[in-house]
Amino acid sequence: MDSYKTIQKAACAELVFKRSRFIGQVMPATTPQQAMEELAAIRKTHYDASHNIYAFSLRQPALFKFSDDGEPHGTAGLPVLTVLQKEQFTDCVLVVTRYFGGTLLGAGGLVRAYSACAKAALDAAGSCTRVRCFWCEVQCEYSLYGKVTALITGAGGKIIQAEHAAQVTLHFVLPVGLYPQFHSDFTDLTFGKIPLRQIKTDFFAGA
Repeated sequence: MDSYKTIQKAACAELVFKRSRFIGQVMPATTPQQAMEELAAIRKTHYDASHNIYAFSLRQPALFKFSDDGEPHGTAGLPVLTVLQKEQFTDCVLVVTRYFGGTLLGAGGLVRAYSACAKAALDAAGSCTRVRCFWCEVQCEYSLYGKVTALITGAGGKIIQAEHAAQVTLHFVLPVGLYPQFHSDFTDLTFGKIPLRQIKTDFFAGA
């Protein structure tokens, strides 16, 4: 997998259906333990709620889980997970808290309410595509600084840091799929005289 979609930030959305109050909260989570810790914190805050249902989807290991937390089977956790999967979000946990308003919604009404609240929370969080990149480092003379910088950004890379000393050291990320062409162009630009170091491979947003 060279890229995946996740939330841009933690977010909250609140909706009311037939006097029942639904509060959707979505947070980053990369492990089952982290997802359960986020759930525990929300349950502690909303200890007096009728239900705190949840769903999460993780990338590594590929795992998903959900709970109806006392709502009729299939009317709460599964609809929230379905929204996560339909929108292709991963590495996040979505908790929907319900305060019962006195009017039964029925199975169809519950599905619609939980789904709508989950979607509203995801819309508030925004999406972020994280791309597998090489973290690279190059050191060059100031006379080449502008050309190397332009080559990096023009190739689809993102400069993370520039250290200015006797020479300029550039730290940047570049999507792995774009690296071969960049390496060829960089070699041509520098006549193969400047080493290009790959420090690590990781996922980055906005590269």
